[in-house]
Amino acid sequence: MEVVNAIGRRKAAVARVFVSEGTGVITINKRDLAVYFPSSILQYVVKQPLNKLGVAEKYDIKVNLDGGGFKGQAEALRLAIARALVKINPEDKSALKSEGFMTRDPRVVERKKPGQPKARKRFQFSKR
Repeated sequence: MEVVNAIGRRKAAVARVFVSEGTGVITINKRDLAVYFPSSILQYVVKQPLNKLGVAEKYDIKVNLDGGGFKGQAEALRLAIARALVKINPEDKSALKSEGFMTRDPRVVERKKPGQPKARKRFQFSKR
């Protein structure tokens, strides 16, 4: 198997993933998964598509992660891994889609509007 790449986004985070056959090592920005995401919850989020298909020990994953916060980065990585697994084996798509791993979350920060301090907040109204 050659290297399969995919991309995942969430909020401002972008994850570029390179999946190859191996022993289950996940390297993020040249650091180990446990070092990059010390929280066990975020490690679980990243590994969800692999655990769903039961292939956690089958592939080595190299990741370039950029932008956003740690939660957004973890969810961007989950989407990228799910997309890469579907490229490898298209029959897995329905299983991943039913869990919601194939859906790009469209919620992003609303832009600031002119004449207002923030996106929705208004300056204090003064009658006189």
